[in-house]
Amino acid sequence: MNVSEIKDAISSEIVARNCYIVDITVSRENDIEITIESEEGRVELDDCVAVSRHFEEQFDREKEDYSLTVTSAGLDQPFKVLKQYQKAVGSKVEVQLKGGRKMIATLIEADEESITLNYSAKETVEGKKKKEIVEHNDRFTMDQVNSVRPHIEFN
Repeated sequence: MNVSEIKDAISSEIVARNCYIVDITVSRENDIEITIESEEGRVELDDCVAVSRHFEEQFDREKEDYSLTVTSAGLDQPFKVLKQYQKAVGSKVEVQLKGGRKMIATLIEADEESITLNYSAKETVEGKKKKEIVEHNDRFTMDQVNSVRPHIEFN
């Protein structure tokens, strides 16, 4: 059983639940993990159960000998697919750039090649003695980005 077969087998149920696939992993021992995300809102337990049942209707556990986990993309997990970036446009994200720089920014735009971020940084401004907060709207190519994940604020 490979990732392509799994995608084909569950795609109709994923679409019917208004979700999309974030990741599918299959270990050597045939441990299958399917990670899904909701197009709008969040993934409910019913979504995971429905996808799991649909999968099990497609593949005979006796013949395939697999274990299955269907899960939602966690809030603390980095984005893996473009749809996650696009869903997060307008919200705060935690970004780690290659080279180690980290920031909290608002995701303004995302496509296959790049992301645009709005963020503030304390910087030296010409003619001023103290550092001042400067707002930036910068575009970073995906090869400059190590990871992007939702920013979680506790009030």
